[in-house]
Amino acid sequence: MNTPILQINHVTKTFGSRIAVNNVTFNVHQGEIFGFLGPNGAGKTTTMKMICGLVDITRGDIFVCGTSVKKSPHKALRNIGAIIENPIMYNYLSGYDNLKYYASLYKGIKKERINYVAKIVGLENRLKDKVGTYSLGMRQRLGIAQALLHNPRLLILDEPLSGLDPAGVKEIRDFLRNLAHKQGIAILISSHMLGEMEMLCDTYGVINNGQLLEVKSIGQLREGIENTRKIKIAVDYPNFAGKIIVNELRFKVEIVGNSVLVSAPKSEINNITQKLLSYKISIFGIEYISKSLEQIFLEIIDKKNKGKSSII
Repeated sequence: MNTPILQINHVTKTFGSRIAVNNVTFNVHQGEIFGFLGPNGAGKTTTMKMICGLVDITRGDIFVCGTSVKKSPHKALRNIGAIIENPIMYNYLSGYDNLKYYASLYKGIKKERINYVAKIVGLENRLKDKVGTYSLGMRQRLGIAQALLHNPRLLILDEPLSGLDPAGVKEIRDFLRNLAHKQGIAILISSHMLGEMEMLCDTYGVINNGQLLEVKSIGQLREGIENTRKIKIAVDYPNFAGKIIVNELRFKVEIVGNSVLVSAPKSEINNITQKLLSYKISIFGIEYISKSLEQIFLEIIDKKNKGKSSII
């Protein structure tokens, strides 16, 4: 694999005696969307601010396109576009005039580049409208356009999905996937909307109390989810049904209320139900269930708090 666009090497940040980020290491590659997950105060925003040079690094170093943020911050930051807080916009100006103003803060950004980023974010037909008339999703896209003006290799977005309705979330999700997978931009994104992050990201990092607990690719995550899948069968005699499944079919079973949870692939549903029916057990419902990213995330946090390793 090529050299990562972003390399975070054993980075620590302290504020007095408080350790906000503790020896964190991970990489983000070209065309990859890295989901940074963690509860409020976990260290996500502090890490992002260190990448952007807004907060000094106490120990360790961060490299953007091979350039040290500590040693050559100006050179490293030329490759970063970021929205850490809500982007500042002037509601009385048009979308184009907002972009034109931010373009003036850089050298050599021409009208063609402004029009190009507007097209990338899908605002080319609304550029002449005042920003005050924009929906929240459109404002988010305009903010991302601002961050893309200088053609960065890395885009950093802190909670870009917050406050959006379901249509706006899907709009931004589709846009970011296109930006990474077709434009080749590396994206580091944080969000508390874990269901959306599951559909958006290629890799996930879970941070809590300043410590990076897990880094999983989407493939590893799906494998972990696959291993948690179970067949839930509602029956009239769950304990009896459970004994039949364990003794005759050799599957692991849990009893939950009036249901049996069977650790078996979906292809075994017919065999299991036929076996239960042969013993005159009534079946009231069948459901194939698995853990979500949110459940796995909470397990990682909980097991770390108890001093145990994660099961995924």
